[in-house]
Formats: sequence, C-alpha cells, structure tokens
Amino acid sequence: MGQQVSTASAAAIWTRLEEAGLVAADAARSATDEDLRGCGLSRPKVRYVRALAEAKLDYAALRDAPTEEVVATLVAVPGIGRWTAEIYAKFALGHADVFAAGDLALQEGAKLLFELPDRPSEREMRAMAEAWAPVRAIAARALWAYYHVESIREGAL
Repeated sequence: MGQQVSTASAAAIWTRLEEAGLVAADAARSATDEDLRGCGLSRPKVRYVRALAEAKLDYAALRDAPTEEVVATLVAVPGIGRWTAEIYAKFALGHADVFAAGDLALQEGAKLLFELPDRPSEREMRAMAEAWAPVRAIAARALWAYYHVESIREGAL
C-alpha cells in the first residue's frame, strides 16, 4: 500500500481495506476491481493485490528460508520489487543479514556519514554493505537513524 504514496495515505487505504474485510487473500481474490478501487487502490495496485492473492505464498516457509530465497520468491510476484522484498525480510521476518540497498534514505545516510561527493548507487551500496555481513540489517538501522538525525539537523524533516 505504501509504495509511491505518503505513510498517511497508505494507512488510510489499509484501514478502508480492513473495514471492507478485504485484507485476506480469499477476500481480495473474490472482490471486484470496483471494491478494491473504492478503498483507494489505483488500477496497478489492484492488479498487484490480485497477483499477491493468487500467488498463494507459503508465509510460514518464508520465515525459515534464506534471505535470497525470500527475495526471489517475492519478486516473482508482479508488483513486488527487490526493495519491498528486502524490507519484508528485514521487518516482517526479522532477517539480520538483509540490506535494502535501493533505499534512498540509506543511500543519503551513507553519503553523509562517509562524506561522499554523491549519493551512492544501489550497486555501490550493496558493495559497501558486504563488509557489514552478517548483520547488515543492524547497519541499515544505524544508517537510517544517522540520516534521520542529520536531516533534522539540516532542517529537512
């Protein structure tokens, strides 16, 4: 829900889906496009919700799967990209060695912390994060926190 919309908008959409009883896969599969759009989903997001509901993922198996397997399984579902899959592995599954290198806040945090001339690319962030294995998720939290503090200091937040 939160891709390309504000946190508040995503929360409002999720609340409407919950109130309509459309958060379970079976309910999403049986809902009409109009039902889903009425909750605030765009046409592409309706397509992605349906794809996720149809994928019938084994979430219990994902808990025990290696991070790269989790990512590969999730990105096979239309509408789920690497960033989303890595964030899911980190926050929902508690994987300690996952790093969403495409995250702009992580990139900006690294730029500030390491006094880089430019924001590092996703590829550069992945290479940088190799040194932080097997606890890249902790490094990500530290970079997010550092970026947050620096952004407040600079008046950006």
